[in-house]
Amino acid sequence: MDNSQWSNPPCNGTLPPGSMGFPLIGETVQFFIPSKSLDIPIFVKSRINKYGPIFKTSLAGRSVVVSSDADFNHFILQQEGKLVELWYLDSLAELVGQNGSFKDGINFGYIYKTFKKVITENFGPERLKENLLPELEDMVNKSLEAWSKHESVELKHACTRMILDFTSKLLFSYDIEKNGDSLSNTFASFAKGLFSFPLNIPGTTFHECMQNQKNILKIIKNAVVERQAYPETSKGDLLDNLIQQMKADNVFTDDLISYLIFVLLLATSETVPTTLTLAIRLLSEHPLVMQELLKESEEIIQSRENKESAGLTWKEYKSMTFTMHVINEALRLSGSIGMLRRTMVDIYINGYTIPKGWTIMIVPASVHMNPDTYKDPTAFNPWRWKELGSDVLAKKFIPFGRGMRPCGGAEFSKVLLAVFLHVFVTKYRCSNVKTGEIVRTPMLKFGNGHYINVSKKQEMLSVNQESQM
Repeated sequence: MDNSQWSNPPCNGTLPPGSMGFPLIGETVQFFIPSKSLDIPIFVKSRINKYGPIFKTSLAGRSVVVSSDADFNHFILQQEGKLVELWYLDSLAELVGQNGSFKDGINFGYIYKTFKKVITENFGPERLKENLLPELEDMVNKSLEAWSKHESVELKHACTRMILDFTSKLLFSYDIEKNGDSLSNTFASFAKGLFSFPLNIPGTTFHECMQNQKNILKIIKNAVVERQAYPETSKGDLLDNLIQQMKADNVFTDDLISYLIFVLLLATSETVPTTLTLAIRLLSEHPLVMQELLKESEEIIQSRENKESAGLTWKEYKSMTFTMHVINEALRLSGSIGMLRRTMVDIYINGYTIPKGWTIMIVPASVHMNPDTYKDPTAFNPWRWKELGSDVLAKKFIPFGRGMRPCGGAEFSKVLLAVFLHVFVTKYRCSNVKTGEIVRTPMLKFGNGHYINVSKKQEMLSVNQESQM
């Protein structure tokens, strides 16, 4: 392919403005240039300034249209199965198993509908009210107790391990103590290869990620096979539900179930730990926010008839207005680089054509950082959520997706974050030991790690009392 063919791909109309970069590699290198800010990634921001909110590019061998237009994003997310389908860049598709687990002719709509139903049964509001809320609080208490026994903890790793250990148990009863290994380290290595160039030869990041993927899928597949061989070992987890579904139809298979559990673990390993890490860090930098958050949690405790009651109730969780403002603000600031869809037909937008087979990358970070919606967008300001209307929540706040494929675990994630913040501010203090810089690569990371010291408030009090004697 010569340069002119690469720069001007065939199109039944006019392509959006932009550059396809160099043949084969496109603009992949520029895409990964790190940005040391919470703001929109440099790659996207510079092109929005040059071309407008919708532009074309090429990433990892794929023709891509990037959109930061809130109305167009809202439209596309409503069109799954009609104009677009869920898609990953080829490297990510290979890593999460899309190229192997989903064969031609499979009914994606049926799988998604059924899987969402199973997720809701296991992680939805009813299950949260009945069982998961106290289990989450117990998990948070034990984790913070463990953190307080160390001189310092690397915050992102500690959050990832806490959340992954808990969700892997809920998903397929993975026992860390029995197996002697948390999945967090393997997923941390795996995450480094997301969006990497799909060069599967020894020594490349992509090859290492493929090996990690195989190891994780093998662990899950072994659990699936063992559960089928010994049905009396039923655990009441998500795996049990999926095996029951497999018996009811001929669509769900061992490989597909393993893949679906893997994808849930992948989502768990990055989004929520990153948001929680960012929230804790920003709270340490904004004492007035911390003060307001503590005030709300203490009022909840003081309003209980039994002050010694075991923990949060669902009613108390639903009353945590400011806590939810903090969570929304952390979700907004940690917004992911992209949701990917592939066009099933030519799509027309503002006089431009997006050809069939192209990838559309929706960029939540660019929507969440739009100053027309969020004044002073890079500032951590939970109070802004008191003024934002339902129209913003509908189209311009998409941390868990929207439209046909919203995240089935959204409520679970918000409850987890709220419970952690409640326990954290009422029972513990923390101080920064080493502050890692915030970097978008394009995923949000904390360069060189962010280390904190965690101590119990009552221990701090007793130490102070002793020093005064």
